[in-house]
Amino acid sequence: MKLVRYLLGLLVPPLGVFLTVGVGPTLIINILLTLLGWLPGSIHAVWVIAKFDEQMSREGRIY
Repeated sequence: MKLVRYLLGLLVPPLGVFLTVGVGPTLIINILLTLLGWLPGSIHAVWVIAKFDEQMSREGRIY
């Protein structure tokens, strides 16, 4: 699932963020960045997914 989220974060940034953190301010920010351009949205999405994975590994959860 982790690989799928990263791929979607690169190809369709809001979808990758939605699958990672759900609906919230992070998703809204990513949608706005994606509307400004694909690259800012993709960078933000990969960053969000990486931070989420880092946090889950620190807590000992596997997703």
